[in-house]
Formats: sequence, structure tokens, C-alpha cells
Amino acid sequence: MLPFTAAEADWIGDARPMMGTEVSVYLWSDDPEAGRLALDEVFEEAARIDRLMSTYRDDSEISKINREAADQPVAAGDELFGLIRRALDISVLTRGAFDVTYDSVGQHYDFRSRQRPDEDTIEAERVNIDYRLVVLDQAAGTVSFAKEGVRINLGGIAKGYVVERGIDILRHRGIENGIVTAGGDSRLLGDRRGRPWMVGIRDPRNEAQVAISVPLADEAISTSGDYERYFDEDGVRYHHIIRPSTGVPASGVHSATVFGPDAVITDALSTSVFVMGVEQGLTLIGNLPDYESIVIDADGKVFYSDGLAPPETQSPD
Repeated sequence: MLPFTAAEADWIGDARPMMGTEVSVYLWSDDPEAGRLALDEVFEEAARIDRLMSTYRDDSEISKINREAADQPVAAGDELFGLIRRALDISVLTRGAFDVTYDSVGQHYDFRSRQRPDEDTIEAERVNIDYRLVVLDQAAGTVSFAKEGVRINLGGIAKGYVVERGIDILRHRGIENGIVTAGGDSRLLGDRRGRPWMVGIRDPRNEAQVAISVPLADEAISTSGDYERYFDEDGVRYHHIIRPSTGVPASGVHSATVFGPDAVITDALSTSVFVMGVEQGLTLIGNLPDYESIVIDADGKVFYSDGLAPPETQSPD
């Protein structure tokens, strides 16, 4: 028996380690060669964005900003300037739950080496976490920092940007059905040729298990979880999602998933909901008509935003 039916033979996909995670592309193309060219173009775009925005690269534009912006305004270029501006707008929307200056403390974590900053370092650096310390000059296209010690990191929004750009490339190439994923962020193009994409939200404490499957089409989905980059020490999980107000990893939630039309926004909102917690996070989502959320708290209980919750969840006996 053949492993694929004829209808499935023209699905083309690939996955590559990039941006500190895995970027994958899966698409339908009537012309396999054109499909492969589209795949390559998406991966090339992801690599370009990584070169622009990675804080792990000394030659990236974001690293240049982090080195120089406290001393003088730094020209960011239209693309990077625009994304930083969007990040700051989301900081205002979430009252600082999303804050790209978290890296002032975040830079001191090394999850592979199981290293974390001590309390003195956190206290010293926490004063540098404040999105209002990032000053944008729209006319000049420059970024500056209001004080020494501020650092920005677009890790909470860049992967969403990558998958949106990937989908733009597929559309431009005439692809009508596909999915681009980078870590916990996915953007769907159309459906699975007449069926919805079934997107799984993993069990935060069991990598092999799917907690919830959601049928989606032509939408973005982002999940932020305390299982992505972390280590456990003395019964405490230290992970990469920093609460800006304290400088320490946020607690109370295992994962936060957000659905909506724009992966840049779902990426940032999933981080925001995780930091804000169930009640405040779902209140935020409830005020955004195009977005919905599913949150799994620290006890493993599942909560839905109003547009997703079944009637019995909204009105328990």
C-alpha cells in the first residue's frame, strides 16, 4: 500500500533549525518545483530576519542598537523601526505586561547552562525594564534609550513576524494552502484543501500529549509556555518568560495560546496573557474582538476566552 494518496502527493514540506528553534513550511503546490522554490524563499527570509533581529549575533541591527542607543540615536531602518514601534504599542495596550526591555534581566539567564541571575543582579537590572525608556524618532527613523543599561529583545514578537512574512511570500507565489511555523507560532494560509487545519496545543507537562486540538483556517496561532526554554532547580521552574514588573519568570500559568488574524499580534499577546495570568489575560483578550485565547493554569485547568468557551464553561451549574 502506498504511503500517500494521489491527492496528498503534492503536499511539500521541510523543517530547519533556525532562530533558536525550528522553522517549518508545509504547502500544497500543483507544481512541485515551484513549491520547492517557495519553501526555499521562506527559509531565506527567516534567515534574513534572524540576521537583522538576533541578539545572539554581534553584527545584527538589534545588537547595534543595544550597544549604542544609550549614547546616541541609532538609525534602525524602516522594517526594524516599524516592528519596535508595534512592540511598544502592544506594551501600552497590555500596560507593560509585554515589554521588549525585559532583556535587561533576561540576558543574565542561560537555560542550557542552567544559570540564572542572583537577587542582587535582578534588583540592579530591574530598573532598566521599562518600555518607556525606548525613545523613537519617527521623522529620523532612529531608536535611542533614555538611560544606560537598557536592552531590547524582539524574541516575543519576531517569530510571529517571520511566519507572517513567510505566508506573504507563499501568497505572492500563488500558493493558496499552507502553514508556516516558527517555534510556538504558526500562520495558516487557507485550509487543508477543503478541511480545516487541526492545530494541537500540547500538554504543558507531557511533550508527547496534545491537550486540545483546534480546527482553524486562514488564521494565526501562538502559544507561550513555561516548557520552551527552562530548567528546574529546587522545585522551582526558571523559564524565559519574564514578568517585567519583577524581573523574574512569571508564574501561575503553564501555557497561553492566542488565535487571531495577525501572527505578530498573537505572538506578543500570548506572552502578555501568560504574564498577566488567567483573569487579567482573558479580560484583555475579551476587549479585542478579532482574538481569542486558551489558557492552561499552573493546576492544569483549562480556561477559554468568551468567544471559544462552550456554554457549560461560561455558565457552570
